[in-house]
Amino acid sequence: MNVAADRTFSISELAQEFDITTRAIRFYEAEGLLTPAREGQRRIYTRRDRVRLMLTLRGKRIGLSLQEIRELFELYDAANTDEPQLKKFIDILTRREKQLVQQMQDLQLVLKEIGQVRGQCEEWLHTRSKN
Repeated sequence: MNVAADRTFSISELAQEFDITTRAIRFYEAEGLLTPAREGQRRIYTRRDRVRLMLTLRGKRIGLSLQEIRELFELYDAANTDEPQLKKFIDILTRREKQLVQQMQDLQLVLKEIGQVRGQCEEWLHTRSKN
């Protein structure tokens, strides 16, 4: 979606676009990840807020914590270049990748054990049905 730089969004528009609840958006705002302007009770989200919401959702999808996402945003806001943010992001992604590989290995072991127990149960049932 190509969005004009000065375009603003309502909370409902963002919720609909990203298929999340307005409550989730308010939660991310309370966590300091989004900083919409206010007109009375109405929140006004900028293109920057929209991008941050998209990145937050993407980060959550790959297993980043809100704290890790917040750190990336803080680095980006403070940096004159993208280099520190990119290095930190690489570090975070590397850690997450290692965690997922370990989880995958653990799951493979559990699946193997489940298969063995299931086989033993099936064998036991088969033996009992012959008697």
